[in-house]
Amino acid sequence: MYVVILIYSPSHAVQAEKILQRAAIPCKLIPVPRHLSSDCGVCIRIRQSDKAAALETLARAGMETQGARNVDR
Repeated sequence: MYVVILIYSPSHAVQAEKILQRAAIPCKLIPVPRHLSSDCGVCIRIRQSDKAAALETLARAGMETQGARNVDR
């Protein structure tokens, strides 16, 4: 099970990916799943077990998100 973190813009998604990588949180930029909506079109996929740490890390870095949703893959 994975979680996708929705971000407001592609440039912010790339920045968020770098922040998570520096924090040693495995992540991957992917297109937003069709059943979810996002203004950006790109989101960050993480393991469900990393959700709390990832959201906390992004918040500490001042990165705003549109939320996090569970996805199968």
